Amino acid sequence: EWVHIAEVDSFLRAHQLYGSAPLDRDECDAYVADTARVACALGVPDPPRTAAALAERIASYRPELEGTTAAREAARFLLITPPLPLLARAPYAALAAAAVAMLPPWARTPLWLPHLPPVESTVVRPTGRVLVGGIRWAMNRAR
Repeated sequence: EWVHIAEVDSFLRAHQLYGSAPLDRDECDAYVADTARVACALGVPDPPRTAAALAERIASYRPELEGTTAAREAARFLLITPPLPLLARAPYAALAAAAVAMLPPWARTPLWLPHLPPVESTVVRPTGRVLVGGIRWAMNRAR
């Protein structure tokens, strides 16, 4: 269940911040309901079906979440030393920073990830929007 709700929450946050147009409350609920059908088919018992229920379920897991050494090492590997060609590292770093900027403080702090609101609002999020827009454009052209 945790994997499902964390994934749905992350995709919804990403769309709201970097998508072409944020979803309204009803559209967010419809998205969560659609993912619940898939989760049920995969064996997740009683997945959340509204954005509010998703937020409640995430909150219910927070006391169990820990920033373990292994979790911090995994974050460092993915963010600082990914196994990528040199030319891919700059765009990857920008996308990774955009992903970190989506995380609420309660998720960042245990992983020792920085929270720099002025930098995120003026540099990271606008760069993330440009990069995601470029990916969206490239994917639409490929069709």
